[in-house]
Amino acid sequence: MGAVRRPRIVIIGAGVSGIASAVTLRRNGFDDFVILEKGSDVGGVWHWNRYPGLTCDVPSQLYQFGFAPKPDWSQVFAPGPEIQRYLADVVDRQGLRAHVRVNAEVVAATFTGSGWIVETGDGTRYEADFVIAATGVLHHPAVPNLPGLSEFTGDVVHTARWDDAVVTKDKRIAVIGTGSTGVQVVSALQREATHLTHFVRSPQWVIWAPMRIPQPKVVGAVLNQLPQLNRALYQAGMQGARLFTDVVTQPSWRRRVVQNYAKLSLRAQVLEPELRQQLTPDYEPLCKRQVLSGTYYRALRARNTELVTEAITEVTPTGIRTADGRHHALDVIVLATGFRAHDYMRPMNLVGRDGLSIDDAWAKGPRAYRMTAIPGFPNLFTVLGPHSPTGSIPLHHAAEVTARYITRWIQRWSTGEFDTVEVTADATDRFESEVADAMGPTVWNTGCNSWYFTEGGSIDLLPFDRATMESMLAEPDPADFTLR
Repeated sequence: MGAVRRPRIVIIGAGVSGIASAVTLRRNGFDDFVILEKGSDVGGVWHWNRYPGLTCDVPSQLYQFGFAPKPDWSQVFAPGPEIQRYLADVVDRQGLRAHVRVNAEVVAATFTGSGWIVETGDGTRYEADFVIAATGVLHHPAVPNLPGLSEFTGDVVHTARWDDAVVTKDKRIAVIGTGSTGVQVVSALQREATHLTHFVRSPQWVIWAPMRIPQPKVVGAVLNQLPQLNRALYQAGMQGARLFTDVVTQPSWRRRVVQNYAKLSLRAQVLEPELRQQLTPDYEPLCKRQVLSGTYYRALRARNTELVTEAITEVTPTGIRTADGRHHALDVIVLATGFRAHDYMRPMNLVGRDGLSIDDAWAKGPRAYRMTAIPGFPNLFTVLGPHSPTGSIPLHHAAEVTARYITRWIQRWSTGEFDTVEVTADATDRFESEVADAMGPTVWNTGCNSWYFTEGGSIDLLPFDRATMESMLAEPDPADFTLR
């Protein structure tokens, strides 16, 4: 029996996926890894997003790692800064800080035939036996191509790159975008704005939920003293999450109940017929990522707020002109226009076997075997990659399950079973076909245009339940891979 090899591993990204990967590697005896993070701190999307009103739309007790419980959340739905602090605390408590390189954006990764060369923006090069791309989904801001935007003389800020120096109090503010971010930032800025105009191209269903309800401190204290109770609460939440997965993936009375509640949320809070009509989407509730808010409709009905559904024709130096010819005078434009969700590792120059670039491999849209392996890219795995359950299963759990799967491959490498492992194109095609077949009855496939759709027209989500995901990623199947 040969000596056990020690793999050199590069993890790209220090968000939820990167942290889950690093902790899993360390727990399995792998310490020779570096985490390359393009931001100035860990946290991923929760580091980059700092806009007013930022709140997680998943209950706090579910939005955490199974290996790092946090019993003392301040709210039932945690505010963004608290989540970033939690992730930073996990990094510190798990002893990962020495492995993290911040302000280290990966610009290139090249397969050498036996391993990888990874290069950051400052020219630093890392040699690795394995690369784990934990870049996540929501980190490339989508900026709309609005004529004249660069000529606007006021402040323009994207919610994903918020500038605390921008003054919004007593200002005339435009918010463009209607997803969760747009809803949250409208609710937060309306209170102190002179006037707020929300430009809405396509209205969203907004389910009423008490997003600001505090978690009593006594609850956190009790759960801290009784870790078994805290664990039981987490497991109960995971069971509840299973019901939500069923709602979005399978037509049933449960789906109809949630959809009817979304419609009731609009009817009960917006009594003015004209405004209600403007806010009524032309697609089924849940088709897009569901928006939760307890304050948005109230903010829209305030005297200093206006909803504008006319198309934007141009941005002028002093405001926005719409298709009806009206000019809206403004001091600040807030772009709540989301992300280029399907870029993943791009725009880094990622080159696999035989000079295959990731852009060529994904010319028809992102694809990966079981969310984690890409044909043509040996010894590279993704966490929360293409077809991850970003709309149905708690992401921390999905990241942990995927990290364990990747670690099992690395364990087999360390025993000398192979030098390189690469998923086959046939296995990837088969998985893509299974996903496409299962996507039919999902609510995401009921006729809306959402950010879930890729350039190639496929829905970039996992249409399976949690048990199926866990089974798919339980043990590596060598029959679906080429081992060299």
